[in-house]
Amino acid sequence: MDDAREALARIPAVDRLLREPPLVRLREALAHEVVVALIRDALADLRRRILAGSSGAEETAPGAIAEAVAAEARALLEPGLRRVINATGILIHTNLGRAPLSASAQAAIARVAAGYSSLEIDLQSGERASRLDRLRGLLRRAAGAEDALAVHNNAAAVFLILQACAAGREVIVSRGELVEIGGSFRLPDIMEASGARLREVGTTNRTRLDDYARAIGERTALLLRVHPSNFVLSGYTEKPSLAELAALARERGVLCVEDLGGGALEQHPACLVRDEPRVQEALRAGVDLLCFSGDKLLGGPQAGIILGRRESIARLRAHPVARIVRLEKILLAALEATLLEVLRGEEGLRRIPLYRLALRPVAELRAEGEALRARLAAAAPAGWRIELRETRAAAGGGSLPGESLPSAGLALRPPAGGVEAFARALRLGEPALVGRIEKDELILDLRALNEDEWALLPELLLAGMRTREERG
Repeated sequence: MDDAREALARIPAVDRLLREPPLVRLREALAHEVVVALIRDALADLRRRILAGSSGAEETAPGAIAEAVAAEARALLEPGLRRVINATGILIHTNLGRAPLSASAQAAIARVAAGYSSLEIDLQSGERASRLDRLRGLLRRAAGAEDALAVHNNAAAVFLILQACAAGREVIVSRGELVEIGGSFRLPDIMEASGARLREVGTTNRTRLDDYARAIGERTALLLRVHPSNFVLSGYTEKPSLAELAALARERGVLCVEDLGGGALEQHPACLVRDEPRVQEALRAGVDLLCFSGDKLLGGPQAGIILGRRESIARLRAHPVARIVRLEKILLAALEATLLEVLRGEEGLRRIPLYRLALRPVAELRAEGEALRARLAAAAPAGWRIELRETRAAAGGGSLPGESLPSAGLALRPPAGGVEAFARALRLGEPALVGRIEKDELILDLRALNEDEWALLPELLLAGMRTREERG
C-alpha cells in the first residue's frame, strides 16, 4: 500500500503535462478542452492500475504519460472508416460495406453533399415537393411496379410494412422462413417490435398452401413470404408458389407480402443472380408488397426498397414510421444514380462495380494475377512462397448461398509460419488489404479488385512482407 501511495503521489498535474512537447504539438490539432479530457482519462486509468497493483511509480513520469496521451490522440484523429482493398473473394462483403458504388453514384453524392439541393422543392413551380417523387418514377420503370417507396434499409422496410399493416394482428409465416438476417437480428424479434403477432405454420422443410389457409382467421393481417437469401434448404422440401400464396391472400381478404432480401432484377446478368427470384416475377405473381436491399444485388447504397400496389404503398407512406425511416439526401442521390444505370441497360449495368467485377473473364484475372505473382517473386524476401491458384468467388451479403464464380488468387506463405502477422500487417497498411487465411497461407482472391487497386498491390504486399520479417 505504501508503494501505491507513493506512486499516486508522483502522478503529475494536468497543467504540468500540458507543457510536455508531445502535448504542446497536439494542441495544434485538437481543441484545448479535448486534450485536457484525454489527459484526465489517462490519469484516471493510471490511478486504477496503480491501485490494482498492475502499474508502479515508473509509469508516472510526465514524458511517458504525455506519449501515451499523444498516441491516444493520434488514434482519435484517424478516420474510423478507412479504404479497404477487398481480396476476400466476396463481392458483397457486409463487413467491408457491401456493394461498392458506381462512379455516377459517387458523383451524385459529391454534387448533393457539397451544397444545397432540390431535395423537397419543385424548381418549376417553387412549391414544396416530395423527396421521393423522382425515385418513385425510377423504381416503377426499373421494376414495373405500380408504386414504390424507399427507406433506410431492408429491416426498416420490413418493420414499416408490419407496423403499418399488421400491428396488433397476426402475420402468418412458414416455420422454415423465420430467418436471422445477421448481427443477431431475427425476423421474429422485428415482428414483435412492430406490434404484429407471429403465427407459424408448416414445418422447417415442408409448408403447404393448406397450412396457410387453415391458419387464416379474423385477426390475420397478412401472409409473409421470406426468401431464405443466406442459406439453402434442399432435399425433402415443399412450399407453395408465390402466385398460389397471393391468390389465397386475395381470396381471403388479407395481404401477401414478400421479403426478397437481395433484390435481383430481370435486367441483372444471369451469371451472378442465376436462380435468385426476380423482383418482376414477384410483382407478376400478385404480391401486394415486396421489399429488398439497395446495397446487395442492386449494387447501390444502403436502402430498403418497397414495391407494390398503389393502395398498399399509400398506406405505408401515410404511416408515422415512414417519416422516421425516410431516406436522407446522400443515400437518395446515390440510389437515383444507380437506378439510372439499370435503366441504361447492359452498358449501364457494366458501370455498376458489382456487375463489372462479376462479369470480368477469369482469363483476365489469371493473366494479371500471373504478372503480379512474377513481380512479387522477384522482389520478395528469401523463403516466401507465392503461387497463383484457381479460386471460387461468392456474391456474399446474404445473397445467392451455395453459388460461386470462377476466380483466381495469390497464395502467399511466409517462411517459418507467421501468416497471421502478415495478414495483420496488410490490414494496417494504407489502404488496408484484406484477404483470407487458409491453413498457413494468405489467399488474396482477385475477383473483387477494382481497376485502380491492382497497381497498389505490389508495394502493399512487399511492405507487409518487410513488416512481417522485421517483427518475426
